[in-house]
Amino acid sequence: MGNNRIREIIDLHNRTGIFEDRHEGGQTLAGLLAEQQLSAPFALAIPAGGVPVAAPVAQLLGCPLDVAVVSKITLPWNTEAGYGAVAFDGSYQLNAALIATAGLSEAEVERGIAATRAKVERRVAALRGARPLPDLIARDVVLIDDGLASGFTMRVAVAALRRTGAGSVVVAVPTGHAEAVRHLAAEADLVCCANLRSGRPFAVAAAYRQWYDVSEQEAQALLSGHNDSLQP
Repeated sequence: MGNNRIREIIDLHNRTGIFEDRHEGGQTLAGLLAEQQLSAPFALAIPAGGVPVAAPVAQLLGCPLDVAVVSKITLPWNTEAGYGAVAFDGSYQLNAALIATAGLSEAEVERGIAATRAKVERRVAALRGARPLPDLIARDVVLIDDGLASGFTMRVAVAALRRTGAGSVVVAVPTGHAEAVRHLAAEADLVCCANLRSGRPFAVAAAYRQWYDVSEQEAQALLSGHNDSLQP
């Protein structure tokens, strides 16, 4: 794409149905990340769908795996469409243009923020318990999800990680829309997207032959299994 902060696999450009599932997407992404010579990497998955992708990445890089919980603030009448996002530290960003287009009142927006904060807090408790966020200073933090459509939620996660003092933030996804990747490349230190696609409509799921909603139970099992394997 002519941007030195973007890495892709040229042979996968604009293709669909190339990964069997999220695990295979993660394996492919891991190979791309291994070429970047990261310093003391630490993998953080956006749950729940990002965890099955992140597990093989963390395995190949030989690094710890944890989660960075972030959730989109959805429209009252459409839980698939988001007009903002809340991160694990309680911070949020709003899409003012979409709020205006949707005709949301200030009270509706405030209720959406509060409900999403509660969802994020519950998911943090379920997946991280009372553990503090690990020390990320001087580490290359690899922030992983199963794909980027608009990239808005990922941008909120990147901003939250910047506030932790992370040494660098690398966004890593098996598939993503070219526009979203370009915008993120201006905010992250590096964006690794194995399967870069352009055009509309765009669906993350189109890169996978098997697609399903990942449960918190599956995510927790993958997190525990990986980190247990790192114990001496």
